[in-house]
Amino acid sequence: MYQIFKSFWILAVVVMFSTPAGAQQQQLSDKVDPTVWTHFDSKEKVEYIVLMKDRQVFNGPLTLKTKNEKARHVYHTLKKKADESQKAIIMMLRSKNITYQSFYITNAIQVTSDFSTMVNIASDPDVQRIIDNAPFKMVDYRVERSEQKQRNAEPEWGIKNIKADSVWQLGIKGNGVIIAGQDTGYDWDVSPLKAKYKGYVDSATVTHDFNWHDAIKKNNPVFADTVLNPCGYSLKSPCDDNNHGTHTMGSMVGGDEDNIIGVAPEAKWVACRNMDRGWGQPSTYLECFEWFLAPYDLDGQFADPDKAPHVINNSWYCSEQEGCNPSNFILMDDVIKNLKASGIVVVVSAGNSGNGCGSVTGPPAFFESSFSVGASDDVDNIAGFSSRGPVVIDSSFRLKPNVAAPGVNVRSVIANGEYANFSGTSMAGPHVAGLVALMISANLDLAGNVEAIEDIIEATARPKNSDQDCGSFLGAVVPNAVFGYGIVDGLEAVKRALDYTTDVKNVSPSDVRVFPNPADDLLTFVLDGGGQFISDIHLYDMNGKVVLSENMEGNHLVSTLVVSSLQKGIYIYKILADGHTTYGRFVKL
Repeated sequence: MYQIFKSFWILAVVVMFSTPAGAQQQQLSDKVDPTVWTHFDSKEKVEYIVLMKDRQVFNGPLTLKTKNEKARHVYHTLKKKADESQKAIIMMLRSKNITYQSFYITNAIQVTSDFSTMVNIASDPDVQRIIDNAPFKMVDYRVERSEQKQRNAEPEWGIKNIKADSVWQLGIKGNGVIIAGQDTGYDWDVSPLKAKYKGYVDSATVTHDFNWHDAIKKNNPVFADTVLNPCGYSLKSPCDDNNHGTHTMGSMVGGDEDNIIGVAPEAKWVACRNMDRGWGQPSTYLECFEWFLAPYDLDGQFADPDKAPHVINNSWYCSEQEGCNPSNFILMDDVIKNLKASGIVVVVSAGNSGNGCGSVTGPPAFFESSFSVGASDDVDNIAGFSSRGPVVIDSSFRLKPNVAAPGVNVRSVIANGEYANFSGTSMAGPHVAGLVALMISANLDLAGNVEAIEDIIEATARPKNSDQDCGSFLGAVVPNAVFGYGIVDGLEAVKRALDYTTDVKNVSPSDVRVFPNPADDLLTFVLDGGGQFISDIHLYDMNGKVVLSENMEGNHLVSTLVVSSLQKGIYIYKILADGHTTYGRFVKL
């Protein structure tokens, strides 16, 4: 009877096309992803996503100063919009006891319903689109070599290649920064990751509230119901069912005395599982992105945008073969724009679709708002599997990838504390996410200033030419569609980060010269402003503690401090000159 009803409804649509009512039916048909129609041919109930028309999308940076201010504004604005506009549909779904999940990261609702309910929802003038909740696949990777744990006290080749180890010599290792990943899960209890987990205090004190979320509540549609996930579902603590997520997190923050594998070893990490054995759905990615914007506890309570991470690594994509198409690109594009406005850097693997031009085809890698990363090898060649630009799938012909990073034969930890060498742009993205952590750790003024961070990484990348021309992007010119702006250079990016400031000063930066910077033994201050003289200099560590002070008598335009006794790291200087104050940073070698 159900199939007969559905067939009559579709026939009515066809017959009525020539009438005013038929035009309305045509509009209704156009609002529904064709794949959703197809699913109803074989299923009585289908999962789909309802995208509302009235959506708040932040298309540029906010003028708010701090990351927390931006995150709070974005969270409260999006939440209010969703609560108001979804009210009628949610009341209807509740009255019918229909399963649903509301999202505010973009204004959408995931629904599992019968055909007549879907038609009813699609008829609502406040609904823009009915989208298939299709399977999404992680960016593939190759296992180059697997091995048991072994001592390797030298930093991995990728760390050296981007000069992260040189940044460490400045005392900058990611302290104070939160890195996030959404992936196949994470084995948090392995040595190189355990102490870096934000929820870990000591062996007796571990909290997963606000630090872990599991969006996998049931089998992905690609798996038979009888083939269950080895980790389980709705997990209250991290688990990895594939190794992919653990490996990527190791490249971001991992490391112990025997294995130096992570770019930012003093950063902390939080995570969300968005994939079931390498497969996710739009709803699981939305859920993880929403949790990152305002993490909540294991019971789904007390969402707090102040706990949002600084950067998110994303080693996944959705091809047209897996259900992504121009009708649903907008769903994920809105989300990433909103996250970026909230002050979170969104790093995305460019994809492993090979060496042809225009092969960056899977969202979110091709979005303007994503920071996309190609893969290079240990001699700075582009990997043969690394996807190239420009973006042709949406006819934008924009540049992608943005940059390249080490992604061939990358050694990192996997589940159970073993180690493996993987290759893929999945391995390149974590190097850039780790670099973002180093930059913010070097200069907390960068926290939340996504455009500045991305601009610095591009501007300081090592330019790389290619013999491959792609559309208007010539390989002999930088940027090009193979390497983007080049291979990331951590040391140069951090040096540029140290110069960045949003501080309001009463003495202009040109009035004060500080050299050498970085400094080893002596640090000299010169005041060039006419009629002003230095009276006090204070040096603070990154915790705000005064470590050195000098109060001067008389009229001094120049002052030199002995800093040889200070530990390596970043310090803040505060200069008082004729009642005016200026702040800055210097690095102690």
